[in-house]
This record gives sequence, structure tokens and C-alpha cells, in this order.
Amino acid sequence: MKSFSERFFDALENQLSEAKINNETIIDQYRQSIRICKKAMSKLKNYISSYDFKDPEEEIHFFKQVKPKFYSKYIYYINIYNYHMKLPPGGGEALKLYINIHLTEIKSFFDHNLSFYQYYRSGSTHQDIEYFTRGGFDVHLELEDFEEDEQYSTSHDYKLSKIIANERLLEYYTLELAKANGEVALITDEQKYFPFNHPVWTAGLNDAVELIYSLKSSGAINNGNIDISELVGIFEFIFQLELKEYYRKFIDISQRKKDIPVFLNKLKDGLIRLINDKLNLLVLFLIFFFQSN
Repeated sequence: MKSFSERFFDALENQLSEAKINNETIIDQYRQSIRICKKAMSKLKNYISSYDFKDPEEEIHFFKQVKPKFYSKYIYYINIYNYHMKLPPGGGEALKLYINIHLTEIKSFFDHNLSFYQYYRSGSTHQDIEYFTRGGFDVHLELEDFEEDEQYSTSHDYKLSKIIANERLLEYYTLELAKANGEVALITDEQKYFPFNHPVWTAGLNDAVELIYSLKSSGAINNGNIDISELVGIFEFIFQLELKEYYRKFIDISQRKKDIPVFLNKLKDGLIRLINDKLNLLVLFLIFFFQSN
């Protein structure tokens, strides 16, 4: 189940990346993203409906790690789509007020769910059986964050999905407010604000894509719990690049006939060369030092 869900989530990310490339307007992009997420959730549910978890640990993994990753994206895109559809005309103070209302709603959500949020952020597991296995709870007490299908829901998996989505939404709205205030801000995968005096990427664009996917797959950043699109956005911000069609570049990299990790091999060779140069300098220094004494 784990390998299936990972491949399935990677496919979802790739489709969302394609939606970002292929749609001219941001409204069309988010509308298409919602359709993609909804279809993916339906397929995931159908798969699990005929799957028997081998033990409680596997069930917990699905409802704590897998399902919320899919559902949080759906919640996120629904909210961003509605945000753009209802933007007040003219901007200015009306826009700032509009953004602050969204920020206040998110703060209220986190305040209301502070105990569980602390449980999630601390990496606690002692209540996982209660939170992330089916049955054993009062549905009526969880109506706010519970789906109707008890065979496909636990008491807290949907609440966790909302937490993950709201963390991203908080970042998005904060950047929107910075933009409305004319401030220079960092980026998300949807927004870019370039500062001055940025470092310059002097390798190729394919090299950048190879490095980004390597960082993702190795778990070097957030233990791998970061979207490729977010990593691309960070890279674009730092080096002021435009990595268009990065997924197609990744496909090209994967279809190389000889050495696939060309840039990584170049990095390895450069590091070894640097180490050898340093060692040679150290040897020369020691020779000079002992000859002088």
C-alpha cells in the first residue's frame, strides 16, 4: 500500500504541475487543480475500499500520513480558488481587509484546535489509535471535521487535512498581504517576489532540475515532505530563474542513456577535487613547517 500511495501522490503532483503550465489564467489553473485533486481522492478511496490493512500501524499510517496529503491539497485549492473569485475590486484598503479576514479565520481555526495541532506538530503518537483508526468514537461529537463514510474516515484525519491546508493558506495570505502593502516577501509555489543582489545560477536549467528532484527524493528538506513545485519556487526565488516545464525536463533526465545524474556526478567530482586540493595544501604546509624547524 505504501509504494502505491507514494507513486499515486507523485502522479498527483505531476498533474498539478501540468495544470500550472497549461492554464493561462490563475482561475483556470485552480479550477483544473480542484478537478485533479477530486479525481485523485476518488481513486484513492476506491483503492482503499477493497484493501485490508494488515495491522493497526498500517491503518494509522494511511489515515495520518497518506489521506491527509491528498485531502489537504483539495482543501487548499478550493480555498485559493474562492479567494480569487471573491477578490474586492480596486485593491487598496479593501483588499487588505479582505486578506486580514482570511488570516483571522485561520488563526481562529488553529486556536480552536490548539491541543490537536500541538499533538501533530510535536510528532506525538500516543493517541494515534484513537485519532487515526476507524470506529470507537462518537460521530456526533466530530461533525465539524468528519466525513459521512465511517469506513473511510477516522475522528481526526479530516481535521489533520485542514491543518496542513491551513498552514499553506496562512503562508499564501501572509504573502498576499505583504504584496498589498508593497513589501518584498519570500515565495510560495504560487507567488514570487525577487529581491535585489540575488546570487546567480551559472549551471544549466536541467542541472537545476536534477538537483531539485534529488533534494526531494533524498529527503534532504523536510524529510521529503515538500512539494516539487515548492522546491522549484524556492530555487526560482533564490536564483531568480524561470524553470518552465520542469517536469518535462525531469522526464528528459530520466531518459538519459548513459549516466543519469550528470550534474550530481559533476558535484561529486568537484567536491573530491576540492578535498584533494586541500589535502595537498596541507601536505605542503606540513613539509614546509617541519623543514623550517
